[in-house]
Amino acid sequence: ELLSYGRLILLLVGTMAFIALVVNPAITFFMIRQNPYPLVLKCLKDSGITAFFTRSSAANIPVNMNLCAELGLDKDNYSVSIPLGATVNMAGAAITISVLTLAAVHTLGINVDLPTAIILSVLSAVSACGASGVAGGSLLLIPLACSLFGIPNEVAMQVVGVGFVVGV
Repeated sequence: ELLSYGRLILLLVGTMAFIALVVNPAITFFMIRQNPYPLVLKCLKDSGITAFFTRSSAANIPVNMNLCAELGLDKDNYSVSIPLGATVNMAGAAITISVLTLAAVHTLGINVDLPTAIILSVLSAVSACGASGVAGGSLLLIPLACSLFGIPNEVAMQVVGVGFVVGV
Protein backbone atom coordinates (compact mmCIF):
# COMPACT_ATOMS: atom_id res chain seq x y z
CA GLU A 1 0.00 0.00 0.00
CA LEU A 2 2.71 2.49 0.98
CA LEU A 3 4.80 1.32 -1.97
CA SER A 4 2.00 2.40 -4.33
CA TYR A 5 2.13 5.94 -2.93
CA GLY A 6 5.91 5.91 -3.22
CA ARG A 7 5.64 5.00 -6.89
CA LEU A 8 3.07 7.77 -7.40
CA ILE A 9 5.38 10.34 -5.81
CA LEU A 10 8.28 9.05 -7.91
CA LEU A 11 6.18 9.36 -11.07
CA LEU A 12 5.07 12.92 -10.27
CA VAL A 13 8.54 14.16 -9.31
CA GLY A 14 10.14 12.28 -12.22
CA THR A 15 7.75 13.84 -14.72
CA MET A 16 8.38 17.33 -13.37
CA ALA A 17 12.15 16.73 -13.37
CA PHE A 18 11.94 15.58 -17.01
CA ILE A 19 10.19 18.83 -17.95
CA ALA A 20 12.69 20.94 -15.96
CA LEU A 21 15.87 19.14 -17.01
CA VAL A 22 15.11 17.93 -20.56
CA VAL A 23 12.19 19.76 -22.19
CA ASN A 24 12.90 23.28 -20.91
CA PRO A 25 16.66 23.08 -21.70
CA ALA A 26 15.82 21.83 -25.21
CA ILE A 27 13.57 24.86 -25.76
CA THR A 28 16.27 27.14 -24.31
CA PHE A 29 18.94 25.62 -26.58
CA PHE A 30 16.70 26.11 -29.60
CA MET A 31 16.33 29.81 -28.74
CA ILE A 32 19.89 30.75 -27.66
CA ARG A 33 22.00 28.12 -29.50
CA GLN A 34 24.28 27.72 -26.47
CA ASN A 35 24.61 25.23 -23.64
CA PRO A 36 21.39 25.90 -21.69
CA TYR A 37 22.34 24.14 -18.46
CA PRO A 38 24.21 27.00 -16.69
CA LEU A 39 21.13 29.18 -17.16
CA VAL A 40 18.67 26.37 -16.35
CA LEU A 41 20.53 25.36 -13.18
CA LYS A 42 20.78 28.99 -11.98
CA CYS A 43 17.04 29.44 -12.54
CA LEU A 44 16.27 26.17 -10.76
CA LYS A 45 18.48 27.15 -7.82
CA ASP A 46 17.14 30.69 -7.48
CA SER A 47 13.51 30.19 -8.52
CA GLY A 48 12.69 26.49 -8.72
CA ILE A 49 13.32 25.69 -5.08
CA THR A 50 10.99 28.47 -3.92
CA ALA A 51 8.33 27.41 -6.42
CA PHE A 52 8.58 23.76 -5.40
CA PHE A 53 8.16 24.38 -1.68
CA THR A 54 5.49 27.10 -1.89
CA ARG A 55 3.59 25.09 -4.56
CA SER A 56 2.37 28.39 -6.00
CA SER A 57 3.47 30.19 -9.13
CA ALA A 58 1.96 33.42 -7.82
CA ALA A 59 4.05 33.29 -4.63
CA ASN A 60 7.16 32.98 -6.80
CA ILE A 61 6.57 36.19 -8.80
CA PRO A 62 8.93 38.41 -6.72
CA VAL A 63 11.69 35.80 -6.87
CA ASN A 64 11.37 35.57 -10.66
CA MET A 65 11.29 39.35 -11.06
CA ASN A 66 14.55 39.64 -9.09
CA LEU A 67 16.11 36.82 -11.12
CA CYS A 68 15.24 38.54 -14.40
CA ALA A 69 16.68 41.83 -13.15
CA GLU A 70 19.86 39.98 -12.09
CA LEU A 71 20.11 38.38 -15.55
CA GLY A 72 19.82 41.83 -17.16
CA LEU A 73 16.63 41.13 -19.09
CA ASP A 74 14.38 43.87 -20.46
CA LYS A 75 12.02 44.98 -17.70
CA ASP A 76 9.28 45.87 -20.21
CA ASN A 77 9.14 42.21 -21.23
CA TYR A 78 9.43 40.39 -17.91
CA SER A 79 7.18 42.75 -15.95
CA VAL A 80 4.31 41.55 -18.15
CA SER A 81 5.34 37.98 -18.91
CA ILE A 82 6.11 36.84 -15.35
CA PRO A 83 2.72 37.70 -13.79
CA LEU A 84 0.95 36.40 -16.89
CA GLY A 85 3.04 33.21 -16.86
CA ALA A 86 2.41 32.70 -13.15
CA THR A 87 -1.31 32.76 -13.83
CA VAL A 88 -1.33 30.59 -16.93
CA ASN A 89 1.70 28.38 -16.12
CA MET A 90 0.19 24.96 -16.35
CA ALA A 91 2.88 22.28 -16.63
CA GLY A 92 2.91 21.11 -13.01
CA ALA A 93 -0.83 21.49 -12.54
CA ALA A 94 -1.62 19.61 -15.77
CA ILE A 95 0.77 16.79 -14.84
CA THR A 96 -0.76 16.50 -11.37
CA ILE A 97 -4.31 16.38 -12.73
CA SER A 98 -3.44 13.78 -15.37
CA VAL A 99 -1.30 11.51 -13.19
CA LEU A 100 -3.64 11.43 -10.20
CA THR A 101 -6.67 10.87 -12.45
CA LEU A 102 -4.90 8.04 -14.28
CA ALA A 103 -3.89 6.55 -10.92
CA ALA A 104 -7.58 6.49 -9.91
CA VAL A 105 -8.56 5.02 -13.28
CA HIS A 106 -5.92 2.30 -12.96
CA THR A 107 -6.93 1.52 -9.38
CA LEU A 108 -10.57 1.09 -10.46
CA GLY A 109 -9.55 -1.14 -13.38
CA ILE A 110 -10.91 1.16 -16.07
CA ASN A 111 -9.31 0.78 -19.50
CA VAL A 112 -8.06 3.96 -21.16
CA ASP A 113 -7.74 4.17 -24.93
CA LEU A 114 -5.45 6.65 -26.71
CA PRO A 115 -8.15 9.15 -27.77
CA THR A 116 -9.45 9.35 -24.19
CA ALA A 117 -5.89 9.84 -22.86
CA ILE A 118 -5.40 12.69 -25.34
CA ILE A 119 -8.72 14.26 -24.28
CA LEU A 120 -7.59 13.96 -20.63
CA SER A 121 -4.30 15.69 -21.46
CA VAL A 122 -6.06 18.56 -23.26
CA LEU A 123 -8.67 18.84 -20.49
CA SER A 124 -5.91 18.92 -17.86
CA ALA A 125 -3.91 21.57 -19.71
CA VAL A 126 -6.92 23.83 -20.30
CA SER A 127 -8.24 23.34 -16.75
CA ALA A 128 -4.83 24.08 -15.27
CA CYS A 129 -4.82 27.63 -16.69
CA GLY A 130 -5.21 29.87 -13.70
CA ALA A 131 -5.14 27.04 -11.15
CA SER A 132 -1.36 27.19 -10.81
CA GLY A 133 -1.56 30.56 -9.06
CA VAL A 134 -3.25 28.85 -6.11
CA ALA A 135 -1.25 26.45 -3.94
CA GLY A 136 -2.78 23.01 -4.51
CA GLY A 137 -5.37 24.52 -6.87
CA SER A 138 -4.87 21.78 -9.46
CA LEU A 139 -6.11 19.17 -6.97
CA LEU A 140 -9.58 20.68 -7.01
CA LEU A 141 -9.77 19.99 -10.75
CA ILE A 142 -9.29 16.24 -10.30
CA PRO A 143 -13.05 15.55 -9.92
CA LEU A 144 -13.57 17.24 -13.29
CA ALA A 145 -10.97 14.98 -14.92
CA CYS A 146 -12.31 11.90 -13.11
CA SER A 147 -15.79 12.61 -14.47
CA LEU A 148 -14.37 11.91 -17.96
CA PHE A 149 -14.12 8.27 -16.88
CA GLY A 150 -17.41 8.13 -14.96
CA ILE A 151 -15.67 8.07 -11.58
CA PRO A 152 -18.06 9.26 -8.82
CA ASN A 153 -17.24 12.49 -6.97
CA GLU A 154 -16.87 10.59 -3.68
CA VAL A 155 -14.00 8.55 -5.14
CA ALA A 156 -12.54 11.60 -6.91
CA MET A 157 -12.41 13.49 -3.60
CA GLN A 158 -10.49 10.58 -2.06
CA VAL A 159 -7.97 11.06 -4.87
CA VAL A 160 -7.83 14.76 -3.97
CA GLY A 161 -7.06 13.71 -0.38
CA VAL A 162 -4.22 11.52 -1.62
CA GLY A 163 -3.02 14.48 -3.69
CA PHE A 164 -2.87 16.69 -0.61
CA VAL A 165 -0.80 14.09 1.22
CA VAL A 166 1.50 13.54 -1.77
CA GLY A 167 1.80 17.29 -2.32
CA VAL A 168 3.03 17.88 1.20
